[in-house]
Amino acid sequence: MDKFVVFATLFAAAMVAADPSYSIPSYPAPAAYPAAAPAYPAATPAYPAPVPPYPVPVPNYPAPAYPAPMPAYEQPAYSKPAEENHPPMPFDFAYAVKDDASYQDFSHKEASDGKVVTGSYRVLLPDGRTQIVTYKADDNGYVADVKYEGEAKYDEYKPIPHPKTAYPVEPAYPKPTYPAASAYPMPAYPMPAYPEPSYPKPAYSEPSYPKPAY
Repeated sequence: MDKFVVFATLFAAAMVAADPSYSIPSYPAPAAYPAAAPAYPAATPAYPAPVPPYPVPVPNYPAPAYPAPMPAYEQPAYSKPAEENHPPMPFDFAYAVKDDASYQDFSHKEASDGKVVTGSYRVLLPDGRTQIVTYKADDNGYVADVKYEGEAKYDEYKPIPHPKTAYPVEPAYPKPTYPAASAYPMPAYPMPAYPEPSYPKPAYSEPSYPKPAY
């Protein structure tokens, strides 16, 4: 608003300078506008705060009872016993089994002086031979000698004869009999008689051509 009054004053001064007969109008100062106040009261909630219709549950269970902590015992420290280095001990054993009813026939014997192990075993094989194994074991390894006694015998193969099934050559039921073909009369069908078609001859005149004049 102040800018407008200043501009109007400057404009009037310019007009007076241009035209001396023109008088400068005088305008009253504008009154100050009061600050606008809200015409409505502040909104307030028209409903009360909700109240729960049920009481807040209170726990009524007893406090848990925990057993007293177990006393802390120190784990016993077990030490692995030191492996004792026992030198090899000499030994000697032998056994044998022979049972003709179950065809069991074998034996084994072994001896050691603490450094070298020697022994042998023998067994009766199903083919009638006896297998004998003599071995020796020392720091250099295991060496075995295998040999056989007796001669292998095998049962002669005898195929089981199977009787052949005897099938009858002719069936046991009687054969069907059919009458001869001539006994049936041949059906008599009349031969169709078709008339010969007759076509009319076309009636057209023979064309006449003029004789050429040479």
